[in-house]
Amino acid sequence: MRALLGEAIGTFALVLLGTGAIVADAASGGAIGHVGVSLVFGLAVLAIVNAIGDVSGAHVNPAVTVAFAAAGRFPWARVPAYAAAQVAGAVTASLVLRVLFPADVALGGTSPAGGAQQAFLVELLLTWFLMLVILSVSDGARERGIVAGLTIGGVVALGALFAGPVSGGSLNPARSLGPALVTGRLEGSWVYLAAPTLGALLAVPGCRLLRTRGCCPASRTCP
Repeated sequence: MRALLGEAIGTFALVLLGTGAIVADAASGGAIGHVGVSLVFGLAVLAIVNAIGDVSGAHVNPAVTVAFAAAGRFPWARVPAYAAAQVAGAVTASLVLRVLFPADVALGGTSPAGGAQQAFLVELLLTWFLMLVILSVSDGARERGIVAGLTIGGVVALGALFAGPVSGGSLNPARSLGPALVTGRLEGSWVYLAAPTLGALLAVPGCRLLRTRGCCPASRTCP
């Protein structure tokens, strides 16, 4: 239960701070800016990894949890509960933002800017790279420690910088689903459910080509 609570709180913080920065930027006429929003997402991940990495692994992303299971680092039986906790945290954060910013229409939601096909490919490739990094710096199914936090947070910020104008730079089904469910703007949601999940899964064989059996660094042991 502590692990599920950690995932819910971590995803709540990620969506509240990240999408909240998007909403606040729009409300302030661009005071934060695209670079600032990207940094908020990256710094949020850094803080979350260090806060709950030793409690739940700080996945805060259903695609990451699924990929950890595919890599043999996490039990498949626990995936549904983790995903449910992550989505619950994201939806709760979006509900809070709805109370704080009732006039905002999208609440920081994601939608394809140049077509669903382009957004799908961008989200898939960036999540593939993100998951490849996560598998390389995590300990089993746990993202923890300052090095993991800085590395993963940096990749998230880079993804948001590059893909923000194209697809929203989600790389996370829960991050996109939270605002979509609260606002009812579900068109295109399939892109943000399918592409990050597929990209994360494709990172597992990629990691196995680079590293030892079980997709772990040689100095560590998968659970």
